[in-house]
Amino acid sequence: MRDEKSTRIEHIGVAVNRIEEALAFWRDALGLELAHVEEVADQRVRVAMLPIGETRIELIEASDTESPIAKFIAKRGPGIHHIAVRVGDIRTALARLKERGVRLIDEEPRIGADGCSIAFIHPSATGGVLIELVERAERKS
Repeated sequence: MRDEKSTRIEHIGVAVNRIEEALAFWRDALGLELAHVEEVADQRVRVAMLPIGETRIELIEASDTESPIAKFIAKRGPGIHHIAVRVGDIRTALARLKERGVRLIDEEPRIGADGCSIAFIHPSATGGVLIELVERAERKS
């Protein structure tokens, strides 16, 4: 799965109760610039992207009480939700992981924030960390 030219940390996803409240720290206190906020309807979330160096912080707010983020916050509270890794070809990355017996949440990519193709690896396969694979669409921020 390693492609030196295209694999890096894409973003760190942080589950928050409310984006506007979280921005008091990330934007106002820490000084990060808010690139954009968007709704990802099929995942039932709103996300805010804040660039930091060559990566971004993704603030994730549930837009539905039954969304995975709402359930995550109810069980664990706000905090780091996932680490996203950029890959050059998400379908190839998923096929390689599946061949190696890695447990996947998504065997097929779906569309995430910024129109990217995304897929999640189950935390049971990673030592407890939810990993998101991201193949970039044309970059907005």
